[in-house]
Amino acid sequence: MTDRTQLSVFITTCNNGRTLKACLESVKWADEIVMLDSFSIDDTLAIGQRYGAHITQHTFTGYGSQKRMALAATTHDWVLLLDADEALSPDLQTKIRRLLEHKPAADGYEVPRQEQMFWRMYNSTTRMNYYLRLFDKREGNIDDMPIHASPKVRGLIARLRAPLYHYGETDIHTKVEKINAYSSGLVADKLKRQRWGITLIMLLYPPLSFIRSYLFKRNFVNGWAGLINSAIAAFYVFLKYAKLYEHHQFAKYGTRLLPDDAPLLPSEYQPKSTDKP
Repeated sequence: MTDRTQLSVFITTCNNGRTLKACLESVKWADEIVMLDSFSIDDTLAIGQRYGAHITQHTFTGYGSQKRMALAATTHDWVLLLDADEALSPDLQTKIRRLLEHKPAADGYEVPRQEQMFWRMYNSTTRMNYYLRLFDKREGNIDDMPIHASPKVRGLIARLRAPLYHYGETDIHTKVEKINAYSSGLVADKLKRQRWGITLIMLLYPPLSFIRSYLFKRNFVNGWAGLINSAIAAFYVFLKYAKLYEHHQFAKYGTRLLPDDAPLLPSEYQPKSTDKP
């Protein structure tokens, strides 16, 4: 009889055929793989089936709710959350498997994510972000953030110092598309939290974000890719608050600041009257 801790991996998918094979290959040794799919039309399902994943489908209802449903479908107490465009490095696979040979000492483990940055991967000396991915589900759940939903765990959190590879931003076009979608998705959440100082934040946060990314997180070691990435990260910060400001302006004025003979925009913020302010 063994006291090895069994592991369930859970993944949410939607048309991830390009990256899913690498993701599942890196966890094929796990005791269980659970996939919650949002009705993919590419070869995502076929790839999952080849790796013996337990697949269910559900209409996409939000990042947090999808991940919570996938988590609920797992059968083991210890779980590993992966995105379909991520893969465990060989070193991280080894560390996790050794950790699970006995009962883990902590309740959750953070891992550093090494990003594909356009035409290259992060230099290993870049200061990488750590993400909580391996945890005891009896001690936590997925939060309700609208975009970057992630596990929250009670108890002790430790770190595994081996990289999780992320292949989500393969070119500048993809990254800019992603930050445009993410910034729009965060408006509703920020409306609940952000009440003042939006214009000041728009002015000050983007340059501070660039300095943090390029200098403090050492993106300068990634050459021109690091410079471009830091500039886009600063633009993402700007977009989040610019769209929040735009929301308030539409709510305040609708289209009343347009000329009288201008055609109405297909917007949710149509003016309730034609009176000028």
